Amino acid sequence: MTERRGAETESAACRVFTFKDPRSPQESLSVCIPEVLDPQYGMYVWPSAVVLAQYMWIHREQLRGRAVLELGAGVSLPGVVAARCGADVILSDDANKPACLENCRRSCAANGLQDVSVRSLSWGEVSPDLLLLPKRDVVLGSDVFYDPEDFEDVLVTFVCLLRKNPEAQFWTTYQVRSTDWSMEALLHRWGLSCVPVPLADFDADQSELAGSTLPGSHSIQMMIVSRRTAD
Repeated sequence: MTERRGAETESAACRVFTFKDPRSPQESLSVCIPEVLDPQYGMYVWPSAVVLAQYMWIHREQLRGRAVLELGAGVSLPGVVAARCGADVILSDDANKPACLENCRRSCAANGLQDVSVRSLSWGEVSPDLLLLPKRDVVLGSDVFYDPEDFEDVLVTFVCLLRKNPEAQFWTTYQVRSTDWSMEALLHRWGLSCVPVPLADFDADQSELAGSTLPGSHSIQMMIVSRRTAD
């Protein structure tokens, strides 16, 4: 079962997630994620984050040594797992949400990740912070496609990152909230393509992952977005 350790503050508690691999039963990874009792979205672990973190763990060999950026990181479960698997990770969140940025730092400290940097990055803004980011191989995003009003801003941010590495990929999980929502036109507009990743391919097709009760009954999907190539 998911453990909870003593609170760092009166309103924060550390939630432990333990990832295992049925293909390699002797290996496991435990990470501690501080959650804050606050209604802000980026202050606790969402169902999609556990699924994406599971993908990180199952593909840990592929992550080792790669340059990774997590968008809208919040409590940063996927990014923390990627860093623990040997990736060079940068965590980012909205410049207007200092509490979420502090949560990124808190998660790094709880897991002894001194080399992970935290950056202010607002989706859709071609800011100096975005332009100065070093080349990234993989971009992570769990439930960044929460509000249709943000869909294009998230994709624009990824397209900007493609300028430094046209081969970069965007690994993202999201909760299905409406069958009417679609990104097909936006992907076409920005020269992108996406490939769905079945959850069964990385042992995430279950209601409880990493010793937690997440993702529960929520319908989660994963896709990998990349630059569209000529047919």
